[in-house]
Amino acid sequence: MTLYDCRKGDLLRVLKIQSETTLKQRLISFGIMKGAKIEVLEHAPAKSTIEVKVSKTRVALRDKEAQLIEVEKI
Repeated sequence: MTLYDCRKGDLLRVLKIQSETTLKQRLISFGIMKGAKIEVLEHAPAKSTIEVKVSKTRVALRDKEAQLIEVEKI
């Protein structure tokens, strides 16, 4: 499943990021990398964004970016 498929309140572990180097490096700089634990804070389809919490950092991702992040529920 991808991050895009998740709902508010879900606790997840990142399995894989399927993107080119530039976006992958940006996500890693936010702490979104293989093995990272993240929580979905908000999924706003009207704005096409998903807000997640990684450690103590809040990150807003576009839907198309969230579709590239494979996760599993924990």
